[in-house]
Amino acid sequence: MTKLLSEEAKDDLLHRGYSRRQLAGIATVFGVGMLAASRGTPAFASAGHPDAAPSAKVRIGANECWTGPLAPGQAAAAAMIASSNRYSPHDEHGDFRRTVSAIEGVPADYVAPWPGSSDPLSRSVVSYCSPTRGLVTADPTFELAGRTAEWLGAPVARVPLTKDYTHDVKAMLAANPNAGLYYICTPNNPTGSVTPLADIEWLVANKPAGSMVLVDEAYTHFADVPTASYLAAAGKDVIVMRTFSKIFGMAGMRMGYIMARPDVLTKMMRYDGGMQSGALPLPSLACATASLTAKDLIAARREEMRANRAIAFEALKKHKLTYVPTNANMFMIDWKTKPAKDMQVAFRGKSVEIGRSWPIWPTVSRVTVGSKDDMIAFSAALDAIMS
Repeated sequence: MTKLLSEEAKDDLLHRGYSRRQLAGIATVFGVGMLAASRGTPAFASAGHPDAAPSAKVRIGANECWTGPLAPGQAAAAAMIASSNRYSPHDEHGDFRRTVSAIEGVPADYVAPWPGSSDPLSRSVVSYCSPTRGLVTADPTFELAGRTAEWLGAPVARVPLTKDYTHDVKAMLAANPNAGLYYICTPNNPTGSVTPLADIEWLVANKPAGSMVLVDEAYTHFADVPTASYLAAAGKDVIVMRTFSKIFGMAGMRMGYIMARPDVLTKMMRYDGGMQSGALPLPSLACATASLTAKDLIAARREEMRANRAIAFEALKKHKLTYVPTNANMFMIDWKTKPAKDMQVAFRGKSVEIGRSWPIWPTVSRVTVGSKDDMIAFSAALDAIMS
């Protein structure tokens, strides 16, 4: 497995405190398929990605969009299929970077596309964490970074959210003042809460030298709030990560990107020579590029989500159930005395697949906002279960 790593990468990892035995585990981050064939897939490999489609008629458990790619994206992807005999018919990668640059105000060479966001998220952990410089993350939040760090043998500090469900950045720094990576998911998965940019700025200004702040903005288009891309553009020790799996409806097309200084991108790509970033299906790349500029359609989809979400909130209020205020296409329901796993089974019995819970909140379920019909079906199932 270590043959997947360049000599430069091996030297860097050994210098940062990893053992030669640990190099094989690190290599699996970039070669999970090979590992799976030999001794089973590591926990981080499937985080957030169900093994198979559930049989329920209503699928509101995986934070997917209720509908497919935006129309301009679909048209661009369809047109690209005829030219897919070429590795690069024109300059599709350049077009994508220039489009992101124009929208986000970052230099084009600060942009790197990826097949989704799971790879760069795990890759950030490999690049900046070590046995002596760990990861600091919130609790609850998206677990992939934590699972990857644990797999690699890097220490993980999990810090509870504030009473407003935002990241407690001062407590995160105190939890490990010498961490290699601080992970901020905003809007947070699973709470949908937005961490103020001022808090992120504080963490960037006060973190230890040589460390990095990873800002995961997978759900930012649902929130319509200012983003952290300006920190990347300013050359700060920040990686800003996006995905097309959410509002853009491209979960199955595997597209995402990060924004960071060129030296950061080079550091993250050295483990496989940029293979993952460069080997993107062109229809996915074309779909993403065309979708980014569809400003009115993005806004309309966001408003549709909010209207659908309101249907579910009315149903929850009817039954006097507590839910976490959210800015994204998900919400957390507190069942108080009922285990979330039991409620998931109950909804499954009504052919409604809701989301999971987190260990820190065993009676709280995450539910994805689906279509209007999905939310009506969820409300009906809730009525039946609660009665």
